[in-house]
Amino acid sequence: MSDGAITVEEVVAWLRDFAAVMAQEKDALTALDAAIGDGDHGINMDRGMRAVMERVDAATPADVPALMKTVGMALISKVGGAAGPLYGTLFLQFGSAAGPDGLTPDGWAACLAAGVAGVRARGKAELEDKTMVDALQPAADAVGAALGEGASFADALARGADAAEEGARATIPLVARKGRASYLGERSAGHQDPGATSSAHLVRCAARTWAA
Repeated sequence: MSDGAITVEEVVAWLRDFAAVMAQEKDALTALDAAIGDGDHGINMDRGMRAVMERVDAATPADVPALMKTVGMALISKVGGAAGPLYGTLFLQFGSAAGPDGLTPDGWAACLAAGVAGVRARGKAELEDKTMVDALQPAADAVGAALGEGASFADALARGADAAEEGARATIPLVARKGRASYLGERSAGHQDPGATSSAHLVRCAARTWAA
């Protein structure tokens, strides 16, 4: 990142790191999902991110909006269950908020906030519903607040990643109110939400990509 501008190549590096983490954490995420869901979240996210990188590597889009459209559509088409539409919406809304004229740290934060708003609307989910929102919303809030206080982009993303991980852990005692886990009622308590966990990985990957 030079002169405060975030490059398409850096965004691709973020996605590539996330794809690698999804491959590495596939079994762990699937085990989390087996406890309260369909037992396929890790498998689905790994398959989806492999498809993302195949499309991106075949023809890397010229700007962030086009890149995020490619990512979102790949995830919608390749990831089963609710995760595909929700992650797809996250990236599509991120890209729609980016605009074609380049991305700044403040712009990245605004795009993340737009993506999270899209996820909330698509899933009709709020905080403490035991979903990916429980990781993403605190992350978006923390990144925006840190930048507002004058923090560097690297520091803001690190705070966002910490907030996302804390939010994911905080889903453990919650009773799910959305998704397949909600069918379990009180039995969904005591398990960390897999979507919140993969979302926390996404934000941590961003923090690594733009680390100082």
